[in-house]
This record gives sequence, structure tokens and C-alpha cells, in this order.
Amino acid sequence: MTGEETDDEFEAVVAGVGERIDPDERERERMRDAVAALTERAEDAIADLPVAGDVMQVGSTARGTWISGDRDIDLFVRFPADVEREELESYGLAVGHAVLPEGREEFAEHPYVTGEYDGFDVDLVPCYRLDSATEIRSAVDRTPFHNEYLDARIDADLAGEVRLFKQFLKGIGAYGSDLRTRGFSGYLTELLVVAYGSFRAVVEAAAEDWHPPVRFDPEDHGTATFDDPLVVIDPTDPERNVAAVCAAENVARLQHYARELLADPRADYFSPESAAPLDAAAVREFVADRATTPVAVRFDAPDVVEDQLYPQLRKSLGGVRDEFERRGFDPLRAATFADESAVLLVELEVAERPAVERHDGPPVHVRQHAEGFFEKYADDSETYGPFIDGDRYVVERRREFETAAGFLESDALFDVALGVHVESALEADYDVLVGEEIGRLADEFGARLADYFGPAP
Repeated sequence: MTGEETDDEFEAVVAGVGERIDPDERERERMRDAVAALTERAEDAIADLPVAGDVMQVGSTARGTWISGDRDIDLFVRFPADVEREELESYGLAVGHAVLPEGREEFAEHPYVTGEYDGFDVDLVPCYRLDSATEIRSAVDRTPFHNEYLDARIDADLAGEVRLFKQFLKGIGAYGSDLRTRGFSGYLTELLVVAYGSFRAVVEAAAEDWHPPVRFDPEDHGTATFDDPLVVIDPTDPERNVAAVCAAENVARLQHYARELLADPRADYFSPESAAPLDAAAVREFVADRATTPVAVRFDAPDVVEDQLYPQLRKSLGGVRDEFERRGFDPLRAATFADESAVLLVELEVAERPAVERHDGPPVHVRQHAEGFFEKYADDSETYGPFIDGDRYVVERRREFETAAGFLESDALFDVALGVHVESALEADYDVLVGEEIGRLADEFGARLADYFGPAP
């Protein structure tokens, strides 16, 4: 395919995707009507309070960058800066419950009300009305400034380019700033499209020009430095990297699929694909074929929100994997899953270690340390040696754990770096699965195991 043919195919693909994901006029009208009704309710509720306040629609539906089928409406209720924090929370909840009588309270940095109205998912979030984002008291206070900044820069055409980029990121599994995904947020997506001017320009730059760390500074703040693979200085707050949560894997994933899309434009890059779940027999076949030893710790998932759970699972998985590396079991790959239960899975190249291990002491000529080492092991009937190898004392001593399962089933598991809620869950109870036994995870995690045994960028 020639370059010109590829260009034509690219334009045809994105045009087709655009038609599919752009909200039609009926959908837009329903959104406008819902926002108007909710805003009127909120303003009536604010009028009954002893303080002034206003209502501001924020997020993708406010900027026209939402994708057809999205049902999220975010309304921020802003109060004066001199209102005490407890009063702000109280007033915000009062407005939220007045607007959404059937709504429920959730908690981010402070409580807010979420619920449903006419088929839309609605969040009523209180915040402070401030003059500058540098004056914020909580993360939500930034959002109105983000909205104002982008509203002045995104027109209808650019909104369409943002939708394409969002859908592409969804298709490749890199969209979402939650701590499970660690991908591209909506705000980050919009800033990149504004910076480059189109969806195509973004993917061309990612495919050809990005060499992490990649840095953007839309307002030339030029002060703060960040140790992240992608740095986009918040134009409303020079001390913040909008892309801080974006993992290196997702930056690389964007680069990989940007190259794929440009070389061979296909609409399926814009549609997330889910692997068919594996059953227990299929998992066992993979284990046998790979001739490795996967080990898994399964326990009840801690009752915390995902943004707390997944960082703790990753920390715990890293601690277990590092310990296996230190003990000579040679981890090949590791993964963590969570649903009703949670799993720390490490696939090992070495299933069992010898009963003894070598332990080098100091050189004999380093008298004080050498004598201490010699005396420690001289009368130890469980060790071979001490003997001299080269210029130093050496012993061969009993290995603490000959198998990975032995380590996982011992109290030594709790000596590794574990997330606090994960550690509590493990203290309550856990199961250890070894080798083909991990097939027992298939009922709950068949799709995740399919991803594990069929890895792709």
C-alpha cells in the first residue's frame, strides 16, 4: 500500500469511527435538557442556604468531548473561599440530596452525592470558588479552572478530534486515570489534542517523535521538574503534572498502536477486545506447555475502593516477586487480579531449590570479621564448613525454603513489603496454589488468565 493509499484509508477509518462515536442531535438535546433541569434544582437548593453559591457543569459533557453512549453529568457547586471546610461539605451534601433525592453519598477528598437522573449518571460535587488554581484546598477545586481553560480552546471540530483520541485510547486499553488503569485522563487527552491540533497529529507524534521523558508545557511555566515518562504541566497549576498517573506501559502502548494504526489503518483499533475466558482445563494446558511453576496467593479482596486497592496489590506483588528473586526462584512474570477475591500470581522458572545454599564470608585476612564468621559456624552441625575458597571463608548452610510454596505458607511472607489492607486480609486467611492448581482461579478470573497467557502490547 502506498503512502497516499494509507492516508486515504486512515481518513476513511477515522471518518467511520467519528460517525459512530459522535453524539447525534437527539442525544445532545437530551443531555442539555437534563443539565438544565439539574442546574435549576441545584440553584433552588442553593437559594435556601445561608451562603451564596453557583453551579458549573464540568467535564467532557460540558466541553462537548463526550462519546455517544456516555451518561456522565458532572455538576460542581461552588462556594465562597471563606466558608469553612465542614460547612462546605454540609452545604454540598444538602444541595446534592435536594437535586438527587434518591442519590447516595460517596467520598473523594470530601463527600459528595451521586445518583441517576433520566438515565444519566450524575455527580454533585462541592468545591471552592477561587481566583487561581494555585489556591486550591482539594483536588476538585482545580476542575473548574480546567473547564474554563479548555472551553476557550476547544471548538466543535477539535471536540471531534478529542473524541477520536479518547476512543482510540479506550480501544487499546490505555484510557482512564484510575489507579487500576493508570492511563490517559480525559483532561490529559484534551490537552494533547489542543497542543497538536488533531488526532492524527497526536498519533504521528507519539509514533515518530516521542522519546520519553516527553515534556509539554502549554503555558510555558517552565519551573517544576517531574520524574515521569510523560510530563504535561497543568496550564492552570504550574506545580502539577497532569500525566503523573500515566504509567510507562501506557505511554509505550500508545506509541505501539499509533505506529500500527498509521501503517495499517483499521477500525478495530478503536474497539476494545476482550479475550475469551479460559476454563480450568485450558489454564492447566498452558501451565504444562510452558513447563514453569506458577504460584498464587488467593485471599478475600479488601473492602476498599479500587484506587486504594490496586496500588496496594501492586506493592504486595512487587514485594513477593522481589523475595522470590532474592531466594533464587527466578520469577518470569507476575500479575495481580481482584474481584470478590484477590490474587498475587508469580510465574517461576525454578520450582525447587537445593537443601543447601552457599554463603560467602569475609576474606581471611580481614581478621576481626573473618574470625567472627568462622566462630559463628565452626560448631554448627547443620552447615558444611567453614572452609576456604580462594581467600575467604565459605559455608554451605541449610536453605530456609526449598520451595516457593513453603515460603508463601510461612510467616516469612509477612516480612515482605505488603499493602496495609492486603496484609490484614492475608492475616485473616489465604490459599496457596501451585502449578496446575491455578486452574482453580479460572471460574473467577478466566478472562484475566486469558490475557496473561495471551499477552499483547
